[in-house]
Amino acid sequence: MRTKKSAAELLRRWLFLVVSLFVMALGVACSIQANLGTSPISSVPYALSQFTPLTVGTATIAMNAVFILIQILLLRRRYDPVQLFQLPVAIVFGYLTDFAVWLVSFLQPAAYWQQWLLCLVGIALVGIGVSCEVTAGVATMAGEGVVLAVCQVTPVKFGTMKVTFDVTLVVIACTLSLLFLGHLAGVREGTVAAALLVGQVARRMNRALEPVDRRLLTGYGDC
Repeated sequence: MRTKKSAAELLRRWLFLVVSLFVMALGVACSIQANLGTSPISSVPYALSQFTPLTVGTATIAMNAVFILIQILLLRRRYDPVQLFQLPVAIVFGYLTDFAVWLVSFLQPAAYWQQWLLCLVGIALVGIGVSCEVTAGVATMAGEGVVLAVCQVTPVKFGTMKVTFDVTLVVIACTLSLLFLGHLAGVREGTVAAALLVGQVARRMNRALEPVDRRLLTGYGDC
């Protein structure tokens, strides 16, 4: 009976994770359509999609595969094979991102304030998605995983490393776009807004999702 209940809980959590990935994908797609810059984690895939045959989604999958490889190289014997679940999660997220980009392609903001409105919607959706992913509690996104891996092998604190990681991604995106396109692509004022606000939204959502974790995901009250 205990095993059956645990399996049901695990299924609910994985389904909730898929929902969270779709919400995040919608947020990324809205940011792209706003054309004010993507979030730091999406800046490199977006830049790559502008001068290679890769879509934003497939570039995201490739980038996350690199993140997983970095974790393995850094942690070596300390690497937990369970973390390989990051790969299927990245694949699902990549395809959901491409689907979301197609889904919101009709959104074409003309005025600057409209761009900002769509950008803020995208930021909110990414923040909500991140909070839902954390609440699901079944897999770590590869981007977060590589930051945690670096923190395990260095004395750097997570917060400091996360900021360094985001800045590094933005610098890479800027460098790639300037080298291959001659102008910045995917990095604008919206990127700064995303870096500042996504975490704030996620933290506020964490408390709101506590009842979801207790009642829906853990099956509190189930017989």
